[in-house]
Amino acid sequence: MMICCGRAPSRSAVSLRHFIKHLPLTKPPTRLSIKFNLYCSAGLASGAKLSHYESLSARQKDQISLYVDSLLEWNQKMNLTAVREVEDVMERHVEDSLAIIPPIQDSYSSYCNGSCDKLNVVDVGTGAGLPGIILAIACPDWNVTLMESMNKRCIFLEHAVEVTGISNAKVVRGRAENLGQNQEYREFYDVAVARAVAEMRILVEYCLPLVRLGGLFVAAKGHDPKEEITNAERALQIMGASVVKLYSVDSHSPHGQRTAIVCLKGHSTPNKYPRDPGTPAKLPL
Repeated sequence: MMICCGRAPSRSAVSLRHFIKHLPLTKPPTRLSIKFNLYCSAGLASGAKLSHYESLSARQKDQISLYVDSLLEWNQKMNLTAVREVEDVMERHVEDSLAIIPPIQDSYSSYCNGSCDKLNVVDVGTGAGLPGIILAIACPDWNVTLMESMNKRCIFLEHAVEVTGISNAKVVRGRAENLGQNQEYREFYDVAVARAVAEMRILVEYCLPLVRLGGLFVAAKGHDPKEEITNAERALQIMGASVVKLYSVDSHSPHGQRTAIVCLKGHSTPNKYPRDPGTPAKLPL
């Protein structure tokens, strides 16, 4: 699978292909995949922690297993996540990612007057593929773009897409500030999502230029995002959007309850936004 880019690949991007040789390939059953299966079996027996995971099909659970296995193996060689154990990945990342699907479906049906089938979704600053890869596995009818600026992470994402066998996800390398000005991506997506990327007033400039008129931006935030929302009011107005609903979502992260902030785009984003790379973070609106 090829990595799509907002611009022509650089020599450094091509030279990184040799990087794959120095990273472990997933070859089940591994120690990690065995541990994954034991953990999920224990979770099912206890009847508690894996509520969203348990709603998946057997094939989807296998794909999650392959993803988690790959993530933790590759994480031994490159910095993909701070968590190192299967149970932490499942509870803090996988379940957390699955938990934002109901808010997306509910808000899209309510505010966009459309079917939730075949959505075009972009995960901005996807990192290790969270939540994007999990969304692609759980919602095979959605087309998911994994947008990431770091070459090494894009190599992992490409591998993860291949090893899990998902055909509805593509990797796009580039910064949101550049891709938001690229006509191939600008105001194209039904839904943009972002998790653990930046504060809200910066995120809206990254994400909303990518969202079509009448589409949604969904930000996964902490249990009390009110101050962030207040600080982002001006940026939201400039980008042509407003907050329409806050969803409390279950989370097993150390900080407990999380919130999905849903924003509806009612007006087109002015052509000057997003600004040059680095500007939104240095000079938030």
